[in-house]
Amino acid sequence: MKITSVNNDLIKETAKLLRSKYRDESGLFLVEGMKGIEEAIDAKLEIVHLFVQQNLPPHLNPLPLGEEIICEVTEPILAKISDAKTPPKAVAVVKQPKYKWSEKFKKVVLLEGIKDPGNLGTILRSASAFGIDALVLYGDTVDLYNPKCVRSTVGNLWKIPVFKMSDLSIFANYERIATLPKGVNGVTVIPLKSYKPTEKILVMFGSEADGLSEELKNFATKNITIEMGANVESLNLSVSASIIMYELFNK
Repeated sequence: MKITSVNNDLIKETAKLLRSKYRDESGLFLVEGMKGIEEAIDAKLEIVHLFVQQNLPPHLNPLPLGEEIICEVTEPILAKISDAKTPPKAVAVVKQPKYKWSEKFKKVVLLEGIKDPGNLGTILRSASAFGIDALVLYGDTVDLYNPKCVRSTVGNLWKIPVFKMSDLSIFANYERIATLPKGVNGVTVIPLKSYKPTEKILVMFGSEADGLSEELKNFATKNITIEMGANVESLNLSVSASIIMYELFNK
């Protein structure tokens, strides 16, 4: 199939997936770039539509998909269905994967109120690299399938189960770790290098602007902080999360 008009009905419906509301309603999301699409296929995700630039050399489009799924389109169309500054050569519409909670999840990371999709994507990438079993989104957190978040994961979005939760009672028998900045008055904080993780652990991170809520601070059983130089107040959230995940889960 070839599509040349940006006003084509399928293109207009696909462009709606740039907005969270339509991703939630449809259960679909966008994957941009041939590498990410290949990895989604390898992970057995269901590709609903694949839009590729017309006249793309055959060696750049080796994907094993049926002709009914692949649409050749123009660069303006790819620009319409992507929010990247430079339109990719291909964009896929993909079904959001569904996961079931397992008692085997012993290394779990919780993110509360994360607003920056780039931070969320980078943390997901690090979580996949450092052997996290599952990731939990809590509170008013940016949409997991925001295109910037998907790009930031660099193909790691579907390599780790991600859950949106409002009830944390499932973690009653976990060691629950609050990550805090240094020098919190009246709170016992363990330096990261001194903490010895238990078998089942939930590590909780808050947003850069607000940190963890009082609710989650009270829910915690231990508090840890990263040792830093006296002239540095804090680190970027994704950097902090990556350091802590590496230190806790790769000893």
